Amino acid sequence: MNRKQIVERNHPVLTRIEPLSPLSVGNGEFAFSADLTGLQSFPEAYEVPLGTQSNWGWHYTGGHSRFSDQDIPYQTFDTYGRVVAYPMKPEDKPEAYHWLRQNPHRLQLGRIAFRFFKEDGQEAAITDVTPIRQEMNLWSGILYSEFTVEGVPVKVTTGCHPQRDTIGVSVHSPLIGSGRLEVFLLFPAPDMLHRSWSKAVYADWDNDGRHQTAVESGSERDVLLKRVMDEDSYAVKWEWNTGGVKQTDVHEWTLVPEYGADTLDFTVTFAPDSPRTASVTVTELLEASSAYWESFWQGGAAVDFAGSSDPRAPELERRVVLSQFLCALHSAGSLPPQETGLMYNSWFGKLHLEMHWWHAAHFPLWGRAELLRRSMDWYNDILPQARELARSQGYEGARWPKMVGFDGRQSPSPVAPGLIWQQPHPMNLAELLYRAEPSQAVLERYEALVFEAADFMVSYAHWEEERQAYVLGPPLIPAQECHAMHESKNPPYELEYWKFGLEIAIRWAERLHKPANPLWVKVAGAMASPPQAEGLYLAHEHCPNTFSEKNHDHPSMVGALGILPGTLIDRDVMRNTLLKVKDCWDWDTAWGWDFPMCAMTAARLGERELAVEFLLMDATKNHYLPNGHNYQRPGLTAYLPGNGGLLTAVAMMACGWHEGGERSLPGFPQNGTWKVRWEGLNPWL
Repeated sequence: MNRKQIVERNHPVLTRIEPLSPLSVGNGEFAFSADLTGLQSFPEAYEVPLGTQSNWGWHYTGGHSRFSDQDIPYQTFDTYGRVVAYPMKPEDKPEAYHWLRQNPHRLQLGRIAFRFFKEDGQEAAITDVTPIRQEMNLWSGILYSEFTVEGVPVKVTTGCHPQRDTIGVSVHSPLIGSGRLEVFLLFPAPDMLHRSWSKAVYADWDNDGRHQTAVESGSERDVLLKRVMDEDSYAVKWEWNTGGVKQTDVHEWTLVPEYGADTLDFTVTFAPDSPRTASVTVTELLEASSAYWESFWQGGAAVDFAGSSDPRAPELERRVVLSQFLCALHSAGSLPPQETGLMYNSWFGKLHLEMHWWHAAHFPLWGRAELLRRSMDWYNDILPQARELARSQGYEGARWPKMVGFDGRQSPSPVAPGLIWQQPHPMNLAELLYRAEPSQAVLERYEALVFEAADFMVSYAHWEEERQAYVLGPPLIPAQECHAMHESKNPPYELEYWKFGLEIAIRWAERLHKPANPLWVKVAGAMASPPQAEGLYLAHEHCPNTFSEKNHDHPSMVGALGILPGTLIDRDVMRNTLLKVKDCWDWDTAWGWDFPMCAMTAARLGERELAVEFLLMDATKNHYLPNGHNYQRPGLTAYLPGNGGLLTAVAMMACGWHEGGERSLPGFPQNGTWKVRWEGLNPWL
């Protein structure tokens, strides 16, 4: 397969301002999003914040210990005769509740932008800039931007170092030598200023007194700036080849090139403290980026849809190629990512652990297990917090929270503390890593993670004597979050996932030649049957109106066969359920990963055409922008779980799954309209 040809024919190329589609460079730990100029010169022209974000850049407003979990009220729920408390009530102490929900929050590290001047000396506006062509070269990870300012050409090359949080920029234009082009670096205040994440100010440019920026050191060609915000800080090093930097506002520094120069090269490095590595030139940075991304594309898997006569095939290939790039850039770092990756803050920049599977399960399937491994060790790091969360609720083992900062502490929320479907995710991901590398080292690395997660699961399941089975909830909130905590019982997906996760733990004990907890075997073998009525699976057994009043949000009941092997599932009932979902679901309320989830269910059922229909359904939440991001709604224009889910579904539809699955394109129609070639994919579980 000519991998370079597949990638290059899907490069994003823009010839106008795309307000929803800024392009980004990055390395999995750090990313920089740019406008039509290759920097962040005209953010007002974009509906998407132009972010500069990292996995290490976090802030606590007013200090790290302003409030603690003891400062907020908890809502209690009867749990089979005992009381369990969850932080779900904002009413009594709203200041502490919302502070804990918002903190720590991820930082916008700074804005790097051009300042252009017109011939009359006035600063140029966006109306004075004419886009010509902007191309994101996926093969090299480098962004090329061409435009004019009052007719004068400007060419900008923007890249990110693959191992450092460094941006490198090379500018060629007559504007440089005539004094009509400058570059400035501007820093915002760090606070979140609204209690709703979707309305929270991403970057506050007004409150200069809430933070400090100072010069630590400098010379003719570089400056080191120190940023301080309450108890948090970071460093920024700026290096250039011509001219000098001067302070032009409280938190703004401007680079003024020398007259007569026609090229301006500079690098900006962000770091939690003063950078300790040797400087790199722009040329060295771009060469490193090119080598890294070429290796990325030449390694792992590839899929080629060329030759398909189905008119949807080129768009699917575009989504597949761009999703690989975006997931490697935004979802392959040392932390589980936020839902918008490193583009901008969603839910205050926090990690949603029920989404980690959607962000990253595809990496081992596409032969890139090392990109998942980067974030998996974080679960081992937060095991003490997960154990304490389980203990505080009267359970054994370790309970993974849902919405967290880098520190692993759960956030108060009206929904998040009640979810449980994130619990088997790390076990599932660890199993994928073991399938990719079946070694003793992998088993030992994630042994505690798998075993302690399973201990919680058997402690959480309740034995119901009357039905002689283990049940889940109430209280719980299913993956379909529109159900009440105190009513929800036995959602099908969670029942199947509980069984599946415990069976992983049993297999790991066997592989490690250790005795399995007898309760793992007992509970896995006696999970309640998923509830159904009139030949359809229900959202949960107390929701007979699933397909009338509750046909919105996630149709998660179908995940019990598709994402999972469905050992508790009747295939005919699931087929009926999937067809009912397709016909009656309110798809405007669904989310980007719901479409690949349904496609995976269709593939397991042998419904090949239906799998493609779900994957490429014409729906707002299934729209992929020119930059490849999965659009959801205003304010949520990037949604990486959709991209990751797409890659997982395509791998499964092309390569099949283990035990009993077909391997010859089981998710694509065999009527001659689809020509799908692939190499390097691994089968799904």
